Amino acid sequence: QVQLVESGGGLVQPGGSLRLSCAASGGIRSISAMRWYRQAPGKQRELVARITSGGMTIYADSVKGRFTISRDNAKNTVSLQMNSLKPEDTAVYYCNADVMQLATYTFVELWGQGTLVTVSS
Repeated sequence: QVQLVESGGGLVQPGGSLRLSCAASGGIRSISAMRWYRQAPGKQRELVARITSGGMTIYADSVKGRFTISRDNAKNTVSLQMNSLKPEDTAVYYCNADVMQLATYTFVELWGQGTLVTVSS
């Protein structure tokens, strides 16, 4: 079964850094876009960053210049390097990917389980 597993959340002080990682596993033929979303308490889930299989990236305005998304196509992983963190970055962060399944050659949209990032002094 294809799945996404995230790691790397935690508590960090304002101005600090964290790196989130997400690994896709199972019967995977290919992965197109990979994304990071976040959902803060009482707010809607929002797109933080996206990267295509070719490495093209987009970012939410609120994180431009502070966050960097990257991927390793050989390892089916995506990472989010978060620098200069602010209290308003506190949220559950979710990995998301469009995965072509090896068994069916069909794309499915997968979500990770979420990892909590808390920015607080």
